[in-house]
Amino acid sequence: MRRFTTRDLTLAALIAAVYAAATMLLPAYGEIQLRVSEAMTVLPFLFPAATPGLVIGCFIVNLFSPYPLDIVFGTLATLLACLMTRRMPNRWLASLPPVLCNALIVGAEIAWYATGFGPGFWTAYAFNIMTVGLAELIACIVLGQLLLTALPRVPVLRPYIQKQRLAQS
Repeated sequence: MRRFTTRDLTLAALIAAVYAAATMLLPAYGEIQLRVSEAMTVLPFLFPAATPGLVIGCFIVNLFSPYPLDIVFGTLATLLACLMTRRMPNRWLASLPPVLCNALIVGAEIAWYATGFGPGFWTAYAFNIMTVGLAELIACIVLGQLLLTALPRVPVLRPYIQKQRLAQS
């Protein structure tokens, strides 16, 4: 197990700030949401320090969400996605955990706000799985893969990248 260094802490803080700023500048809440900042959720594949940065950035942004449960469940979705993304065997599969976690968890949260747990919940949940999942798929597969391609080529970032991931990028 690698120690969390000052350099890792700095990278985590930078990622938290960029995620929060990007989300605040281009807010997206509700049934149909496309957060451009969600492209960053693939970063734990390359950078172990991205996980705490993304979780903290997501928590900060969710403090402003119209859905109070988003503070807990939206942040939990990001944490689970980051932990799974770190363990993906290749960069193409690294996009799947954020898509699945957000579609299932955030989709349920939005459905609950729309219907309570009463009639129509499962229909709303199915709709939200599709819309949140599709938006997350666009952010993670299109934009996230651009990040996974470009960032290993930036010389100043190479020391942060897990060495075994350089060969897979």
